Amino acid sequence: MKEYLTVKKISNTEFTEKRSRFIGAAFPVTTKEEAEAIISETKSKYWDAKHNVYAYILREGNIKRFTDDGEPQGTAGMPVLDVIDKKGLVDVLVIVTRYFGGVLLGTGGLVHAYSHSASLAVDEAEIISMTPVTECEIVCDYSFYGTIQAFLNNNGCKEIESEFEDNVKLNFCVKSDIIDRFEKDFIELCNGKLEIVKKNQKYLAF
Repeated sequence: MKEYLTVKKISNTEFTEKRSRFIGAAFPVTTKEEAEAIISETKSKYWDAKHNVYAYILREGNIKRFTDDGEPQGTAGMPVLDVIDKKGLVDVLVIVTRYFGGVLLGTGGLVHAYSHSASLAVDEAEIISMTPVTECEIVCDYSFYGTIQAFLNNNGCKEIESEFEDNVKLNFCVKSDIIDRFEKDFIELCNGKLEIVKKNQKYLAF
């Protein structure tokens, strides 16, 4: 499992270039089917637009797709894809809808406009780092709870939940690339009296 960059949320941006209206939207997606469904919905929503240009990159299978949707070849879909690619993003779909304003932008103008719209959409969607983490569990008595809580905070752990019964059960996530050192330091902290139960791995946003 490797760290990767994606977007946090759906975005919607807009700007006008020589009377042409460009509506940019970015979406976090994980499958081709999910991306195609959003593309279809967007085309239905903006059915009266001259062009609905899109591009997406998926982490699974390293899939890259784009379309110019009627714009001159290489002036729309590729610039949108290029924005996603150069920012190092995956699992991202960007759609740029254009309402033609009656003034031709030319090849260079189109490339600039679609690139700018895609950049606005991606930035608005907030780029995040998805980091491999290991879910862990520690059970301790109440006298040691504060010490462990401080230890978790100092090591950048993300707490999922704590259960307070006869003992305290802490469920949390540790970045996978530091789990070995983390476990070693924890054993030293508690003099080997407690253990970390490691569960499954997953990705979390940092």
